Amino acid sequence: MEKIEQKFTLAGKEILLSSGELAQQAGGAVIAKCGDTTVLATCVVGKEPAEMNYMPLSVDYEERFYAAGKISGSRFIKREGRPSEQAVLTSRLIDRPIRPLFPKFFRHETQIVITVLSFDKENDPDTLALLAASAATCQSMAPFSGPIGGVRVGIVDGKLTINPLRSEMIESPLDLVVVGTKDRVLMIEAAAKEVPEEKVVEAIEFALPAISELIDAQAPFISEIKVTAEDHTLEMQEAVKEHLGADLHKILEQDEAKEKEEAIEKIRAEVLAHFEGKFKQADLEEVFDKFLEKELRKAVLSRGVRPDGRKFDEIRPITVKVGYLPRTHGSGLFTRGQTQALTVATLASPGMEQFIDTMELETTKRYMHFYNFPPYSTGEVKRLGSTSRREIGHGALAEKALVPVLPDKEKFPYTIRLVSEILSSNGSSSMAATCGSSLALMDAGVPIKSPVSGIAMGMMSAPKSDTKKVEGIETDEKYDFAVLTDLQGLEDFGGDMDFKIAGTKDGITAIQLDVKIDGLSKEMIRSTIEKAKIGRMKILDIMLKGIEKPREALSEYAPRIITVKINPSKIGELIGPGGKNIQGIITQVGGKEIVAIDIEDDGTVLISSADSEVAKLAQSLVEGQTVEAEIGKIYEGEVVNIQKDRNSGKEIGAIVEFMPGKDGMVHISEIAPERIEKVSDRVHVGDQVKVKVLAIDPERGRVSLSIRQAQTQV
Repeated sequence: MEKIEQKFTLAGKEILLSSGELAQQAGGAVIAKCGDTTVLATCVVGKEPAEMNYMPLSVDYEERFYAAGKISGSRFIKREGRPSEQAVLTSRLIDRPIRPLFPKFFRHETQIVITVLSFDKENDPDTLALLAASAATCQSMAPFSGPIGGVRVGIVDGKLTINPLRSEMIESPLDLVVVGTKDRVLMIEAAAKEVPEEKVVEAIEFALPAISELIDAQAPFISEIKVTAEDHTLEMQEAVKEHLGADLHKILEQDEAKEKEEAIEKIRAEVLAHFEGKFKQADLEEVFDKFLEKELRKAVLSRGVRPDGRKFDEIRPITVKVGYLPRTHGSGLFTRGQTQALTVATLASPGMEQFIDTMELETTKRYMHFYNFPPYSTGEVKRLGSTSRREIGHGALAEKALVPVLPDKEKFPYTIRLVSEILSSNGSSSMAATCGSSLALMDAGVPIKSPVSGIAMGMMSAPKSDTKKVEGIETDEKYDFAVLTDLQGLEDFGGDMDFKIAGTKDGITAIQLDVKIDGLSKEMIRSTIEKAKIGRMKILDIMLKGIEKPREALSEYAPRIITVKINPSKIGELIGPGGKNIQGIITQVGGKEIVAIDIEDDGTVLISSADSEVAKLAQSLVEGQTVEAEIGKIYEGEVVNIQKDRNSGKEIGAIVEFMPGKDGMVHISEIAPERIEKVSDRVHVGDQVKVKVLAIDPERGRVSLSIRQAQTQV
């Protein structure tokens, strides 16, 4: 393999692309380096086409702990296992903009593998991985219409910045990744802290010149030798077209959406049965879908008719319910058309935070959002297996949308877990999950700063023409297009994009864009974001009719958390040797199933229990072990023992527990004003007495008490 090196500077940082030294048997192999972050991307194309009716592309992003100089924190597993959630999300980040640039009828298995070899903890490996993957795919025999480029945009010191360092991104209100070709945007992924729409559009456009620079830098890696990708279905297309006649056109003119979908499936089955034995069923499915897509596009652009009869800016009927489940801490049911999401909120003690141990991070996570998409939600029968990449991606999107509105840990120290169950799906289930999650959080009494609504936007486009256009059709330099508010299933199937936008009344919190064409223009993006805001506000108004604000009180089944502040120097004393003291308190009040006690380094003790009386008892025991006695102060306590001399057996004093878990000794001389012979002449075990603290041994912590002086002072 020929050795190639390309050095260039982007936003003040030097980037090196090279090939020809590593992975020489791969079809394409490119190393990308920025700072000390180094990734290797390879692309291999199968020799023969596979028997399937979709593009068999797989993208895998491989984290290596050695890249960050780490060994896995797991006690038992030291080898990298299944990919982390972040690795899955990065794989999707790379897959989504690359996939649309392959011919639709290309069937050779294609595998892109990106391995992080070195990570300097400042330069993000994800955008670098995207660059290397694009260059490696261009270098391979894959018929890829690249190259592409992708950059991260943040706001540093109030200014838009390309590929900021990770330390600079900590305070940035915007984390935006934009991927595109020289003149169009292929993918957007964003997390934002209620950033106004206008600022987001500005940031997207700000990314485009840098993307162009990345594309130019890949020129030396583009191979001219490519696998031919011929459409082998031409004969089949003619036969199916003749057989269908105008049937699809007539079906799509029907008004009733459900009857329309049923009629489409009926004619699909009839076509497959008619040509059975003559053509492959998988190829027939693909050809039928092409005709359906063409007719859907024609109906929208030529007649202004959406598959379910709605106007371009019309949202499907929405209903919301809160408190749907009786024993959960919070629940929200969000139904929009045939899409239905039930989100359930669970609150727990701080100790239930998720531990994250990846190549990039070793931290904890107090807010988790999980998304489940069972086969029955689309009326299908499939084997239930492990969580899919799509489920991970949609859960992460909903989580990202809600993070900016969560209360600070100091104000609300709970661990929060949301689970969205998609019960029915006909488009935009991730945004339904986002809306349902806002409802569930408010139902649970989580004091979110503002509710979040989300919407998915679609689009149909065709090459620009001079023909008269129906109302709502817009134009850029290349296409006539229609932006469709509240994307549904058939429009997603036959359309050009799925543009999901979530946010509050004050701004955007999350974006995820996928396209099926060669990208979106600035005009398309601006129009979509403007229309999405109008749609989001309509949805938010409906949500607020279901629940206007977070409930004042938590569910009776949710734990209550009492915060106790102790001197940090007392933490060891509270925990005790091997955790003996803290476990003793937990056992005394009912066990770990009843109460949880979490201790932070600054001396904050968080006591969690669904039983308020149990929590208060645990609080008194914690305070008793850690609150320091004051010399000269009078306390009321209980005599717990009569102390005797080991040698003579004479009574020499009384042991009094004057604070929970804290006792001291009253010498016989401090029992009464006059001299007494026996302690038991005046006090007995179980007596309640007032005592004054006389002295505290600074080394042993022993406390000297006086009943006599307490009585005199009173």
